[in-house]
Parts: sequence; structure tokens; C-alpha cells
Amino acid sequence: MTYPTLLTLALAAAALPVAAHASSPDAWEEFRTQTQERCLSALDAPLREEAEIEVNPFGSESYGVALLTVPLPDEGSERIVCIHDKQDGSVELTAPFDPPVAGQR
Repeated sequence: MTYPTLLTLALAAAALPVAAHASSPDAWEEFRTQTQERCLSALDAPLREEAEIEVNPFGSESYGVALLTVPLPDEGSERIVCIHDKQDGSVELTAPFDPPVAGQR
């Protein structure tokens, strides 16, 4: 092989990992919708109706992540993190975070 051919092949091979990880806007929207649906379905039915969900737009390399806020009867709310495995589609919910204490971060 000639040098220009080898150089072209090397550059093409170097670009493959980048192309493999790039996703279209439609694919990201489908991912966010799937994360939202699966995370909400992991909640108990009564909580599902009133829960608010914020899906991280891209998640991490391996996981989708969403923050669920669930209202409580005493007018407070619980915050729960949902982790969505991009590979197998499973979801897990964390235990609720303790409510914030005034003046603490």
C-alpha cells in the first residue's frame, strides 16, 4: 500500500469510535422518552400520577439518569434518583433523599 492510502485508512479508523458514539437528535429524544417512561413505571401506581420527573438529557456513557420528585401527604416532597441501564433497559430507584435542612447545602 502507498503512504497516502495508509494515512487515509488510519484516519478513517481513528474516526470510527467517534462516529459510533454520536447519536441523532431523534435517537436522544427517544432515549429521554424511554428513560422517563421506565423510571415512572418503577414507582408505585399512586405516586406515578403526581410525580414530577427531570431526565438528564444524555446521562452518562452507560446510564440514563432522572430525578423524580414525589409529593407527600404532608405537603412536602421526596426526591428519588432513577438510574436507567442503557444496555439492558433495566431501571433502579434510590432511596429518597432526606429533605434539605434550612441553611445547609
